[in-house]
Amino acid sequence: MQDASTRWVRIMSKQEIPEGDFVRCLKADGKKVCLIRHGQELVATQATCPHAGGHFSGGWCKNGMLVCPIHRYEYDLRTGRGAAGQGDYIDLYPVALKDDGVYIGFKTGWLKRLLG
Repeated sequence: MQDASTRWVRIMSKQEIPEGDFVRCLKADGKKVCLIRHGQELVATQATCPHAGGHFSGGWCKNGMLVCPIHRYEYDLRTGRGAAGQGDYIDLYPVALKDDGVYIGFKTGWLKRLLG
């Protein structure tokens, strides 16, 4: 059953998915996001680091953590939490790999759901 509070946006076809691990910032329905492959998993996060606003596009993954290329702040790809002592987090978005491509899910507010 589809969750009515999530709007799914196709961001790329299966053929556009880069080989191997990657960190790529792109736009999904006008919103900047970061798509990451670490191992066999695709993860979507906000595009900028909450610490200083740097783009994650030059970042990399290490031990399940997304590393910001500016000050080396780290964020857990499963929870979004910053490393111990950072006191911050990043937003994570659900990702779905379907026959026609990669989709990111965005929460829809109650008013938008009501008004259609």
